[in-house]
Amino acid sequence: MEHPEPGTVVVTASGDGTYTQQVTTATHELLVDEPVSVGGADAGPNPYELLLASLGSCTAITLRMYANRKGIPLTRATIRLRHDRIHAEDCEKCETERGMLSRITREITLEGDLDDDQRAKLMVIADKCPVHRTLSAEIAIETREVAG
Repeated sequence: MEHPEPGTVVVTASGDGTYTQQVTTATHELLVDEPVSVGGADAGPNPYELLLASLGSCTAITLRMYANRKGIPLTRATIRLRHDRIHAEDCEKCETERGMLSRITREITLEGDLDDDQRAKLMVIADKCPVHRTLSAEIAIETREVAG
């Protein structure tokens, strides 16, 4: 498959499994699949794992950039994420009041000789990563069919 222009991702069936998809970017390729328990071949991470990986890697990169720019001795940030669905009435900080909503739990472990002020600043910066901002804002997804 020809690689798309930078900023575009192309997803197409790989032909190897029922749900296995080939993801192609301008410079990378990877497989996405569902676990065997739901009929997939487990040939790659599932779509929600990729979503969590996007948020986690963006968080870690943002923390690294900030620490480098400010001279903060962060040696490593480890981001652990989970996705689940909860009842809206169980969410204190959410605008939605009824039904179910998605929740992502993000745990951040900061390593390095950091004081309390540096740790607090890094935790504030974690919420400023671009993917976090995208997922926290209203998202308009426009879908159209293109003749193939």
